[in-house]
Amino acid sequence: MTSGESEGEEHAEDESRRDFLKVAATVSAGLAVAGIASVMKSVAIPALPGAGQTTALSFPRVKVASVADLATGKVIFFNYPLDNEPNLLVKLGTRAVGGVGPNGDIVAFSQVCQHLGCLYSYVPPGGAPSCKSSYAAPGPEGYCCCHGTVYDFANGAKVLSGPSPRPQPQVTLEVDSSGDIYATRMGPPSIFGHNTGSNDVNDDLSGGNLV
Repeated sequence: MTSGESEGEEHAEDESRRDFLKVAATVSAGLAVAGIASVMKSVAIPALPGAGQTTALSFPRVKVASVADLATGKVIFFNYPLDNEPNLLVKLGTRAVGGVGPNGDIVAFSQVCQHLGCLYSYVPPGGAPSCKSSYAAPGPEGYCCCHGTVYDFANGAKVLSGPSPRPQPQVTLEVDSSGDIYATRMGPPSIFGHNTGSNDVNDDLSGGNLV
């Protein structure tokens, strides 16, 4: 056998060996993918709360107070829609956006400040928060002593001043024929600590137990 013939046979063997390795690698990769697919099919992956949500979730209907028990400026504290989400209800003495009752002056809002999650307080017209005795509220307000955000309670808790980027979520209230006041839903934006700033209030129902 000549050296040329020997080199040719060795070259052919090398080509055959490389072809075999390519086929083996392709088959191995296919088996690995098939194995992963099989495992994925056998594992149930739960959807995240609100992920791909297209229909509204159900908020609970909860009695909060009675019209007969309220006086102007009296604050009622309650948790809604989860058992760890604080809100406050107050009779303002002046008609308000979203207000209920005979005079349309009973409103409720999340008490968790939209700035950094502190709990703020209600301040009546002419009143002052505990942290700033020199302040005189021009109207019914929510005042956060952490960083000074002021919310207009007569106008949907819109921000009057301070660093909060959003108004407070308002609780939708209903009054029945006997004068009982019920919380039935939260309005946007989402409660601080959920999907902060989103208008998808379904997020307000996740992360705890409904009241």
